Amino acid sequence: MTDVSQDGMTRSARNSWLIITARFISDFGAFLNMVALSTYVYLLSQSVMHVSIFLACRVAGGILASVAGVPFFRRFHGRLPLVIFDIIRAALLSLLLIFPPAAQLYILPFIALGIGIGNSMFAIGLNSQLPRWVDESRRVSTNAWLTSASATGAVTGSLVSGILLAASGYQLVFAMNIVTYLLAGLAIMPLRFLFYPAMGEAEPHRKEWRNLISGLRATPVLAGMLLVTMADTLGSAAHNVGFPILSEWLTPATAGKTMGLLLAVWAGGKFLGARIANYLLLQGVTGTEHLFFGGVALMSLGFIFTFQQHGVPLALIFIAFAGVGDGLADVSLISRIQSEPERLRLPVFSLMTLLQMTGFGVGMLIVAPFYVWFAPALVIVIFHGIPLLTLAGAGLYSQRQRCPRR
Repeated sequence: MTDVSQDGMTRSARNSWLIITARFISDFGAFLNMVALSTYVYLLSQSVMHVSIFLACRVAGGILASVAGVPFFRRFHGRLPLVIFDIIRAALLSLLLIFPPAAQLYILPFIALGIGIGNSMFAIGLNSQLPRWVDESRRVSTNAWLTSASATGAVTGSLVSGILLAASGYQLVFAMNIVTYLLAGLAIMPLRFLFYPAMGEAEPHRKEWRNLISGLRATPVLAGMLLVTMADTLGSAAHNVGFPILSEWLTPATAGKTMGLLLAVWAGGKFLGARIANYLLLQGVTGTEHLFFGGVALMSLGFIFTFQQHGVPLALIFIAFAGVGDGLADVSLISRIQSEPERLRLPVFSLMTLLQMTGFGVGMLIVAPFYVWFAPALVIVIFHGIPLLTLAGAGLYSQRQRCPRR
């Protein structure tokens, strides 16, 4: 733990709110272009296959970033790389304002790949370096506000994108999206480290991952948390694919409105969950590991019960609980990883991104046929049952580690 002076505490508080502001703007922009670009690809191509390729390129960008994140941020520290990734994302979107629609269909997969890389590198760099910008006493609170900002950005970005598309078309959305990334970069610019890490030589890439494996063996609970996170991506893929189907089933005449309402209530629950996590962790009521496992269980059970409902009111109640669980799990996992030493923290964040992107990408491919074979309620039970079973297995393993046989 690093001692922080009064001046450092003031700088830490300022850094905290700058990071939260940048995260909100960045996630607002991410959801703004996710909605707009997905529908724009379909508008240009009139082909679901093109939409699938676009989404696959975006996920592939996240996977590439998770592999490249460790050597990149070992060599390049601080706020400047994050600002550059914001500029790159803005520059990629500006191509859609320059090239004619006939050419855009061919460059959109490359734009998706670049945005996927930029989004993930920004998240890895921000989360892994946050302990250098924010002192330990403020870290949990900052993570809670980051999760709250992310949830708020998701909802407002999706809603604003829909409103602007209906009112003014795609060009205005793209222009606004470019502005959001530039504003996020401006919010990052004033950040200053509380302390500077020792600048040793970067480890060879293979040695970094070997150190990661040995580090996770020494902290099996953290390894269990990452395993549960990977399993949870399959559940996330299932309910993301299932939202339009559930909305159509609940209210055939107003499916779009119902889906928007479900997402808004989920985000509101995630906001509340982040605030609850902040209180519980700061008051010492529970540890990050227990809160994470409890949050994942609540989230998966919430989604399972949401998809069992025949009416909107009960579905909204259960999806709110799923959102609360998501907020609890998100804050506790990030806070737990940030408590690790410098040499382990960056590789763990990169590994977490790799697991999430790979699991979500594979999950999207696996889940679709299940919705053809089975009812949505059963599909969600199957895929959200996987993280619950993984959670039970991790709990049993942890219990055996604490109480070895005589």
